[in-house]
Amino acid sequence: MTVTNPPSALAATQLSLADLGTQLADIVFVVVDLETTGGAGVDAGITEIGAVKVQGGEVIGEFTTLVNPGAEIPPFIAALTGITDSMVSGSPSVRTAVSMFLDFAGDCVFVAHNAPYDIGFLKGACSKFDIAWPNNKVIDTARIARLALHRDEVRNCKLATLSAFFKTDVQPTHRAFDDARATTDVMHRLFERLGNYGVHTLEDLSAFTSRVSDVQRSKKSLADGLPAKPGVYIFEDPQGRPLYIGTSKNIRNRVRSYFTAAESRRRMSEMIGIAQNIRPIVCSTILEAKIRELRLIVSEQPRYNRRSRAADSVSWLKLTAEPAPRLIITKQLKDDASEGARYIGPFTSRSAANSALDVINETISLRTCTTKIAAQPRSDIPGCVRAELGKCIAPCIREHDREQYLSIVNHASIAMSGSTSTIVAHINDLMETLANSERFEEAASWREALGHYVNAVFRTERLRWIASTPELVAAQSTVDGGWEIHVIRYGRLAAAGVVEAGFDPWPHITALVASAEYVEPGIAPAPAGVTEEAFDLLRWLEGDGVRLVASSRDLFMPIDCGGKETMQLSDIRRVVSERLAAVTGNAPFGRPVGPRAPGVSRITYF
Repeated sequence: MTVTNPPSALAATQLSLADLGTQLADIVFVVVDLETTGGAGVDAGITEIGAVKVQGGEVIGEFTTLVNPGAEIPPFIAALTGITDSMVSGSPSVRTAVSMFLDFAGDCVFVAHNAPYDIGFLKGACSKFDIAWPNNKVIDTARIARLALHRDEVRNCKLATLSAFFKTDVQPTHRAFDDARATTDVMHRLFERLGNYGVHTLEDLSAFTSRVSDVQRSKKSLADGLPAKPGVYIFEDPQGRPLYIGTSKNIRNRVRSYFTAAESRRRMSEMIGIAQNIRPIVCSTILEAKIRELRLIVSEQPRYNRRSRAADSVSWLKLTAEPAPRLIITKQLKDDASEGARYIGPFTSRSAANSALDVINETISLRTCTTKIAAQPRSDIPGCVRAELGKCIAPCIREHDREQYLSIVNHASIAMSGSTSTIVAHINDLMETLANSERFEEAASWREALGHYVNAVFRTERLRWIASTPELVAAQSTVDGGWEIHVIRYGRLAAAGVVEAGFDPWPHITALVASAEYVEPGIAPAPAGVTEEAFDLLRWLEGDGVRLVASSRDLFMPIDCGGKETMQLSDIRRVVSERLAAVTGNAPFGRPVGPRAPGVSRITYF
């Protein structure tokens, strides 16, 4: 389904370490330590700030200042740190000192030992003095130590203990700058340890320190080597059977998220515990990836997917083709439109289909019995109460007026073929009558049922035009000035490709169309394949920036197909107007596709 551009349209690329994540050696860290008056961070009682800026193991900046907390320093704190009231009397205020530190730090990654404490005081000061907190990423060396070191190596993870264990050049002294320098040495020693755990990037470190299960952490290597491209990813069990199928703009980044604290779903944790392999399928576009995902879910039925497993199991409301037609709900479409059968749908639930059926039967006096009726009935007695109440002209009896019943069927056929006005008018009158009688719940019930009907008719007509179009080519511009091209045949994606910026798209469109999948039409109004795929394609066609390139037939919608009523339920007026402009050729923003191909009734512009 995917067509790769010729070499001339592809830019040669060399993968870099950046494609694998942000390397720890490339990151600028600001290691910070505070001395405080104690208490809570919201009090902002900071007495000293010390910080070291490092990159790649080299110190590139230092910051230290005493701070006047604006309150007395408790005696036991003064004894611990050696910082007294007289020492800070001429020092910058908390507001000034914190602002100076944030200017020094910039957008670097913050590092602190027991980070919630130090960062809590900095945030408290920002909140108290109305200073914007920069939301820099924060790393806690104490948490890293708890995960990277064994209990038989260190008795605890206090800074003094770790400094002694790693024999750092600077030992902590309960003074901010010394403690920041000691923390810097500890951080570097811990990073050396983390290499044994496969932690080499900031993303790896985030995943390592997240609150993830042992199973998630042990399976993290399954994401190694996955492409950073759009496509589908498939978690497979030891036998190679799909467990879960997903899609993403970036397969590698999305799969990595399953092994971090961001993934907390119990069902996914269970799936990860079973998974033994992750198989990627690189796609040209996000739309192609979404369609491939849908098709695979329908065909493979992976047990951990919930959405789209029953995408090919939908209900339709059918006006039957028999001597005395009636409405039924069916899951199977037949090629019997020439015999008078009509379908609307699809419905995702049988109850919604029943509501639409009730609306039509309330308006049009079709029979509701399930009896098989001959072309020339022999009975003289109506077989149901509906006939006795005058709701049905009883086509089951010998003397019934066949022409009258066929006239009623014709009204139903019109209501099933894109014209909702009769049904809408009747049900609106019924709702008004019920409301005037203060039977509001019944009126609301009919309003909901009417919504199911008009939405179904509108869906059917939207589906019909894409499902009955042999070939439709459309394009969407990319952020870099290229084009994503899709070929759609009978409501099924037949090909997808990307043309990079600066290249003439027409040769690639020609090649894409020539190599697209051959598709047999479905049974009207259904598309070839599952209806969910066709609706995904319709939503893409209605998206911003999509341009119609060519269509093998005129595209149109009946003027009275429930669209007006549907617009009252959802904001699609803009979508419809844009599509009408596109299908009438009012989009001259390029040159024509080329000579008119045989069987192509209209060419619009790219």
